[in-house]
Amino acid sequence: MMGLQVYHGSYTKIDAIDLSKAHANRDFGKGFYVTKFHKHAETWSKVIGRKRGTEGFVTEFKFYERAFTDETYKTLRFDDYNEEWLDFIVLNRDLDFTANRHDYDIIEGPVADDKVQNRINDYLSDKISKSVFLEELKYHEQTHQICFCTRKSLQMIVPVEDEPNYNTIKISEPLLETLMIDRNLNEIEATDLFYSSKTFSKLADETTDFYKKTWQEIYELLKQELNISPL
Repeated sequence: MMGLQVYHGSYTKIDAIDLSKAHANRDFGKGFYVTKFHKHAETWSKVIGRKRGTEGFVTEFKFYERAFTDETYKTLRFDDYNEEWLDFIVLNRDLDFTANRHDYDIIEGPVADDKVQNRINDYLSDKISKSVFLEELKYHEQTHQICFCTRKSLQMIVPVEDEPNYNTIKISEPLLETLMIDRNLNEIEATDLFYSSKTFSKLADETTDFYKKTWQEIYELLKQELNISPL
């Protein structure tokens, strides 16, 4: 599975994403944030690490970008700083609301860092016009973030160290295609079902030697585990 390398900077390593720990009123609302720029994640990890008394840690993930073309996900992308991005940032940073002001699963776009946020405050207090603010943003350094807003969206991001190895992927692809046909599932549903199974856990564990089996043998074991048969 091809994907985009992304990074999350924190005071500690992220072993599992817990959206209940996400903070409200961020750029794209409450969610789990990553960036494709390692240096930005590293800088943030040091900042939050100092606050927590640690050196900080950058966790690397693989993001499956096919989420943006999968109709089962509701996504939003901002290619650059623009008026629509600004209006969306202002909407989500409204402190009168703690719940998300949108129903998107995944959102990608630039970051409203401290410098930008200060100018947003100037715009909101009528110290500068929207046109002046947007003109200034043309000269701001490139930034990037992706927000995973729902539990469903977390199927599209996996820690790199947990990413299936080549043999696992080679076996999984035809198995998933067959599972989709047998159970009339879309790709997301089949992937979720397989990757959450005990059969996959054994396949991903090289000490079991499951990867030496054919995909047909693995599929038979999965069918036995899930008690499924062709429709």
